[in-house]
Amino acid sequence: MKIRLHVVWMLIAGILFAGAAGWGLVWAYASRDTVPKGTVALGNAEVSGSNSTIKLGGLRPIAVGGLRIDDAVRLLQRRASQLESLPVTFAANDTNTQNQTWTLAELGVKADVGKAAAELAKLREGSVWQRAKTRFHFSGRLPFSVGWSKPAFVQKVRSGWGYLNANEPANAARIITSDDKIVYRPGSDAYRLDEDAMFASTVEAVDAYTAPGGQWGDGSDGDSGAAEPGSPPVPSIRIPVALRVVHPDVTLARLKAEGVDRKIAAFTTDFSASGAGRAYNVTMTAKTLNDWDLAPGETFDFGKVIELTTEHYGYREAPVIVNGVLTPGIGGGICQVSSTLYNAALLIGLDMTERRNHSLPVSYLPMGRDATFAEGAINFRFKNTTGRHLIIRTVVEGRKLTVKLFGSMPANVSYALDSKTVQVLDPPIKEVASNAVPSGSKQLVSSGKPGYVVETYRTKLVNGKAVSRTRISRDTYKAQPAVYRVAPGTPGLPPGGGTRPKKELIEDGIGE
Repeated sequence: MKIRLHVVWMLIAGILFAGAAGWGLVWAYASRDTVPKGTVALGNAEVSGSNSTIKLGGLRPIAVGGLRIDDAVRLLQRRASQLESLPVTFAANDTNTQNQTWTLAELGVKADVGKAAAELAKLREGSVWQRAKTRFHFSGRLPFSVGWSKPAFVQKVRSGWGYLNANEPANAARIITSDDKIVYRPGSDAYRLDEDAMFASTVEAVDAYTAPGGQWGDGSDGDSGAAEPGSPPVPSIRIPVALRVVHPDVTLARLKAEGVDRKIAAFTTDFSASGAGRAYNVTMTAKTLNDWDLAPGETFDFGKVIELTTEHYGYREAPVIVNGVLTPGIGGGICQVSSTLYNAALLIGLDMTERRNHSLPVSYLPMGRDATFAEGAINFRFKNTTGRHLIIRTVVEGRKLTVKLFGSMPANVSYALDSKTVQVLDPPIKEVASNAVPSGSKQLVSSGKPGYVVETYRTKLVNGKAVSRTRISRDTYKAQPAVYRVAPGTPGLPPGGGTRPKKELIEDGIGE
């Protein structure tokens, strides 16, 4: 019996001893203050604020296994600080006079080891069993995050060269001199900071620097794994300043391709007898028309010229033609501009899309050579069929209006115009009722004027010799009636004792 008790006590003692020894081993294992062997910090980089996809590799692993936990945290913090303080030089030119150097932190880069430090801190947290369990299941992979902020990067590089973004390209220009010569002035490019390209290049360069096999962590940056805090990294990243070229909208090549080679026609009319209002209307309409550019195949619309002149300058009172009668109105004189342009267009062989003569002859042109305008009823239009651009220039000097056309036309080709009256129209009789006239008699108020039917021809000349002659219009100018007063009730008078009212048609002017 004693032997059995002794054996039992021996077994209990052995179990207790083994348990104490095992507990001691667990306690010793859980109480270690070192990082499990084989543990490394693995970097990953993220880009924010970029619309484009930037491919990033992993950072060079940082071995921290076997180090004391505090030493491992300090090492990671030191490596993060060294990365953020890594200088990047942006080279603007070969002379280095406009180069700028900023650290990655100033460029919006943040290296974060907070999560790695938190993972290491768990090795010290909790009970013995919890610490032992944490250590046993420790992954051996710590996060080392590098964040790129593109907005911060862009803001910094703009502080160095943002002034470039304020420059504007200058369009090429075609200048027509006072003596009708054509001079071309070349344009100039502007430059913009290519922030996207610079950002991508910087990310790529830093990514290569910190990647496995890169310089970061090999001792060249002041840290071989045991460097003192604050060791300055070696400047090793150089990025060229990238620029985008902004070309002007109008280039010299584009202007020259438009084919405006020389002055190809000019025509002048006189308005020296016009009153101030009419002279103003002619001058302002011509001002709107000046430098009008017609592309090949484009149709000129005189109505648009009137709209723009009305909007920018307005029109003044001057005589207009209302239903064939000269009457005070607004805009009188505008048709002198359309008529002058009409003659210039005829002299380069253009055909009219829409054109009508005035109802009355005008003083500044031979009959058959005018082009009237009536708002909403009659327009003046023609198509540019020269195959090249056509520039309309106007000059008003000494109460004379000159329209010049610049474009392309064979130098040996010209046109001549002539008009002839083919019929004279007798004035009609117009009778108006008047109580002052005795029954059966009539009184002459105004003598009538004859009307005319006129044909206009254009002759094409090549090397000064006529090769064709074409009738371009047959126009009718209404005869002006002889007006008589007659007694009311005279046979033939319209109802009401006067002429029948007509729908108002205002020529050479605009409606009020």
